[in-house]
Amino acid sequence: MIITKTPFRMSFFGGGTDIEDFFREHGGAVLSTTFDKYCYVNVRHLPRFFNYSTELCYSRMERVRDVSEIEHPMIRNAMQMLDMHEIRLTYEADLPARSGLGTSSSFAVGMLNAFYALKGKYVDKKRLADEAIRLERILCRETGGWQDQIAAAYGGLNRINFHAEGYEVLPIIIPLERKKQLERNLLMFFTGFTRFSSEIQKENTDTMGDRVSRLKEMLVLVDEAEGILENKNSDLDEFGHLLDHTWRLKRQTGKAVSTDGIDTLYAKGMEAGALGGKLLGAGGGGFLIFYTPRERQEAVKEAMSGLLHIPFAFEDGGTRVIYYTPEAYGPKEEKPIGDAGAYNE
Repeated sequence: MIITKTPFRMSFFGGGTDIEDFFREHGGAVLSTTFDKYCYVNVRHLPRFFNYSTELCYSRMERVRDVSEIEHPMIRNAMQMLDMHEIRLTYEADLPARSGLGTSSSFAVGMLNAFYALKGKYVDKKRLADEAIRLERILCRETGGWQDQIAAAYGGLNRINFHAEGYEVLPIIIPLERKKQLERNLLMFFTGFTRFSSEIQKENTDTMGDRVSRLKEMLVLVDEAEGILENKNSDLDEFGHLLDHTWRLKRQTGKAVSTDGIDTLYAKGMEAGALGGKLLGAGGGGFLIFYTPRERQEAVKEAMSGLLHIPFAFEDGGTRVIYYTPEAYGPKEEKPIGDAGAYNE
């Protein structure tokens, strides 16, 4: 039996510049962190007592005789990609799916990590990220960027650069107390609205307009944000003001990024004392974060009293195997037709 634990990510700057069509031509970068909310994937080989060969438990239950019959596209494609058979897979998470935290990519990374561990193989973070990108963007044909898979695999507070040859992960190195101050000044709330990120991306792609110029401007802000964090003499509150700037830019990159309801919530948070904030993910709903000095946080919480406040802390471990028990497993042998013992179910 294998259990993997994979964090969700919080993206601050550069979102949208991690989409391949953009960064292959213009370059891209994001500044993001993972935090202590996780998805868990439990995988083991299914004992051969049943009239089905694979059992899956996520938001629903699937029991199938053949991998090709699996309805969940990501699980089906991942099992075919890694030649997995006769398994029982269970998924659970600390936060809901379709909420702007890269949950599907965390699941993809955690599932691939679990499958390799079940085969008795260690796979490094780069390979897990690469294969999760291939799984989601090519095999499942889901629209979106690359940052979620990379963040889930590597973990930590990072700048991720994207270019024609691929990507590189550069940890943001700052004093622990400064990092803690950033963590303490961030408040996260659940708006209650959820949608598939790939759907949001498609709608935004269809309304390009001057989206490329906006994304280029958002790309420049990654440098500014990194400079604020790494310069110990800079006022960390400038990070909050910059969040407000990037959110206002992002809202102009597509009609599906925000809604009237979210705009109202954001305005209430700013009026209550937040210096900046943004909706996490592709847009349309999910989690809203505000950068708020400690003395104004109670006022912001009061302004958001209709929403669920989510306490959190940064984490830097990325995906990991937290339970490993080797299993003796051999592929099922097909018995000759006419054998009296064959498939007597």
